[in-house]
Amino acid sequence: MNTTIIQKSSSLLLDTVNTNVSEFQNFFQGWLVRQEHYLEELRSALRTCDGSEDEDLRDLITRVLAHYQEYFEEKSRIANYDVSLVFSPPWFSSFERTFLWIAGFKPGLAFRIVGSSVGDMNQEQVENMERLKAETTVEERELDNELARIQESVAASPIVAVAKRGEIPLRDGEYDAMESVIETLRGQMEVVVANADMLRTRTAERVVEILTPAQNLRFLTAVTELQIKIRMCGWQLDAQRGR
Repeated sequence: MNTTIIQKSSSLLLDTVNTNVSEFQNFFQGWLVRQEHYLEELRSALRTCDGSEDEDLRDLITRVLAHYQEYFEEKSRIANYDVSLVFSPPWFSSFERTFLWIAGFKPGLAFRIVGSSVGDMNQEQVENMERLKAETTVEERELDNELARIQESVAASPIVAVAKRGEIPLRDGEYDAMESVIETLRGQMEVVVANADMLRTRTAERVVEILTPAQNLRFLTAVTELQIKIRMCGWQLDAQRGR
């Protein structure tokens, strides 16, 4: 494959990625607006909640969880175009990106938020939460190991050898070999991100199952407040740096 064809292919891929990033950013801006509306609903319900498990409270919790699931679904779509984007998302501030673990929040963070926002769990709830925390920690470690394995395979791949040699144009067959390695790597990274998102979703769902509706109200309010606080701090820091 000659250099002109490679350049045209790269240009077409870049245009596609830019289009998808723009579309996701438009979605994300609307998602953020809806998140702030949900926070107001959560705070309002928190002020009027009397501890009863009424249907309105359950409906609000279901809608908030669906809102977060919508983000994961849209993020999955853009990861299929370019998985590297979700590891350093341009729609996040640099400060927000420091909190990322495999393209999202670490599932174990949920237990810290429960600990700081829900202080009235009974003994059975405490035991169930501790059991879930231990299971989640094991799965986090397994995903960390899988990501490390992929990174090690990259270091030993032909791509690194060619990059170190720094020769252009590529030798016969090297472009196809590099393309094959990149496709394999991309597929492996997509699987890791999908599994991490699945763990995030499953952990949140199981936490919600353990807690009562009134406790979930406090938990989800704390989660949303933390995310918005981190986002606001990130924007302020980026503005101070002139970004």
